[in-house]
Amino acid sequence: MDRLIYTALSGAKATLQRQDLLANNLANVSTTGFRAEMQAFRAVPVRGDGASTRAFAAETTLGMDMRPGPIQTTGRALDVAAQGNAWFAVQALDGTEAYTRAGAFEVNAEGQLVTPGGLPVLGDGGPITLPLNARVDVGTDGSISATVGNGRPQGVGRLKLVVPETPLQRGADGLFRSDQGELPAEATARVQPGALEGSNVSAIETMVAMISAARQFEQQMKALKSAEEREQGAAKLLSSG
Repeated sequence: MDRLIYTALSGAKATLQRQDLLANNLANVSTTGFRAEMQAFRAVPVRGDGASTRAFAAETTLGMDMRPGPIQTTGRALDVAAQGNAWFAVQALDGTEAYTRAGAFEVNAEGQLVTPGGLPVLGDGGPITLPLNARVDVGTDGSISATVGNGRPQGVGRLKLVVPETPLQRGADGLFRSDQGELPAEATARVQPGALEGSNVSAIETMVAMISAARQFEQQMKALKSAEEREQGAAKLLSSG
């Protein structure tokens, strides 16, 4: 009897965790450059005397769906979409270098190129600073030029673009990092100016997966209810004897 309880209870818990992950993916269906998280179930044996035949079901994150999102042309000078497996380098709040595919950049009051969250965008030589009131152009190689008034365009830096050889890890701040530390700039990486990469989350596929997970949870609850009814029947039979 307890085998059924172990299986149903751990399965229900793992299904709830899966629902949380799917809900987070769905909430980011419109987030620029978002990468969907992937999940799977695995069996975890219960250790201890008399428990060798028991196993928990646990949800495990496989990593990210690395398929690129759709490219949307915006025409905005500071919107940039990374091509291929290129990533933009930014400076995280803790001062470390992190990576993102979200290229909706802005210029803050100090003239620094930043993300919508205010994080400095890194160039090959560190944070990029632009002249105030300048018109900005970004080349396909990530080079940035600024034009003030009727003057001639002046190069102000180049976006640091990296191409990781191993999968990046998503942090709690939503940025990605490499287990190899700071990655070197890749000279052959290219971007598409005046465009943004959308989220690679499929709203329809995610909704179908959430419905499937909800049905799985219902079945596991029915199994727990069945185990309870059998336990009550057995107790009643023993007490009547």
